Amino acid sequence: MSPLIIILFILGYFAFLIGISYFTTSKNNSNEAFFTGNRQSPWYIVAFGMIGTSLSGVTFISVPGWVATSQFSYMQMVLGYLVGYLVIGLVLMPLYYKMNLVSIYSYLESRFGFRAYKTGAWFFLISRVLGASFRLYLVAMVFQLAIFKPLNWDIPFFVTVLLTILLIWLYTFRGGIKTIVYTDTLQTLFMLTAVGVTLYVVGNELNLAGEYGLIETIANHEYSQIFFFDDWKSGKFFWKQFLAGTFIAIAMTGLDQDMMQKNLTCRNLRDAQKNMFWFSTSLVLVNLLFLTLGAVLYIFISQQGIPLPEKADYLYPMLAVGGYLGPVVGMLFILGLIAAAYSSADSALTALTTSFCVDILGIERKNFLNPAKTRKLVHVGMSIVLLIVITGFQMINNESVIKSLFIAAGYTYGPLLGMFAFGILSKKEANDRWIPLICIISPIFCYFLKDFSLKLFDYTFGFELLILNALLTILGLLFVSTAGKPTMAK
Repeated sequence: MSPLIIILFILGYFAFLIGISYFTTSKNNSNEAFFTGNRQSPWYIVAFGMIGTSLSGVTFISVPGWVATSQFSYMQMVLGYLVGYLVIGLVLMPLYYKMNLVSIYSYLESRFGFRAYKTGAWFFLISRVLGASFRLYLVAMVFQLAIFKPLNWDIPFFVTVLLTILLIWLYTFRGGIKTIVYTDTLQTLFMLTAVGVTLYVVGNELNLAGEYGLIETIANHEYSQIFFFDDWKSGKFFWKQFLAGTFIAIAMTGLDQDMMQKNLTCRNLRDAQKNMFWFSTSLVLVNLLFLTLGAVLYIFISQQGIPLPEKADYLYPMLAVGGYLGPVVGMLFILGLIAAAYSSADSALTALTTSFCVDILGIERKNFLNPAKTRKLVHVGMSIVLLIVITGFQMINNESVIKSLFIAAGYTYGPLLGMFAFGILSKKEANDRWIPLICIISPIFCYFLKDFSLKLFDYTFGFELLILNALLTILGLLFVSTAGKPTMAK
């Protein structure tokens, strides 16, 4: 597969996205349009596009690779997502629409006070910067390996990252979330097309004739086991994964400005709820599709006598780009990976800009002489921050440290989950002065507990650490609380 063809293909792809940006924003690039899309987005467009945002380049590569060691156990967590999304649709969304929020962290100010509000916003900013940077780091690495290295172009990694972020900036700086709603829909389509075509091609290579040939092959294979109830200490134990999935969905979707900003562009609460319920159902099927792809790819390399890749994450890239499945699959893989990564990263950049403008600068409250100009400068500033962090990942050049940083971003959702849960479920008044300290201590305690839990308790923490993080935050809030009614207007 010629690197020059890949370059032309990618340039055409982004030219198309920029064209969508131009036509969706037209002459209206106001702050209202950038932050909320004027609340005119069709719910079904938002629902489809959110699939791509929920997944990422990491998911696109890693989920198929997990199948060899964890079978289809990830579906236990996905089923937990459904419960979490139900809570979002029935509890959090009515709250956000009732308060007519632009930033969801504004709720924390009305409930607790100014310090809680700023704490929630900063926790989101830190976590999203780390998460978006890691996803874009993967894309930049693909550009280096698949394009520049074969052409013997000695382009510094910093320049590759700069080009990667510039491409996002070009189609988001005018329309913001209004553009993202439509470009993410397109990118979700490309990502799912790549997976579907790969399944079709591999199925033909394996001579799986008949309508149900592929389904029967997977169903009869050991890879297809979904439920695990036998060992409660195992990371695959059903209730651990199911409950973790529930709270991960609530925290990383319902309490995440990036994810909820799209929902808040819908015309009304009813449309937003329809979006959430259809999105959650579709996400179950999409994750099942990715796991099926992983099983089929492992069966394929076993029958073809192809050596296993050095790492499970290399399974799909090795077969797609290595020429084992033909040039069409290789091209679609590149396109699908870029679409998966960019559909997460572009919305993250827009959400970071929104949160910093609304939550940190208070652009809607203060009398800015030129708020639109301020928003554009913040958008550029956030792009520069991502550039610095991604370059830092590359300079560290230590995979374990990079993964630790990515995992660390998840710790920040524990305090958010704790604050929102306490605010909604309790009528007690927490002392706003102590909330920042509580939210800092909780994830630090969890971090050290995770490291020492195996020695102390013979137990390995997984995703359930998020739940413990939230519970510690709630206990801290109870400790500094007095009885009373919430300050939020009923």
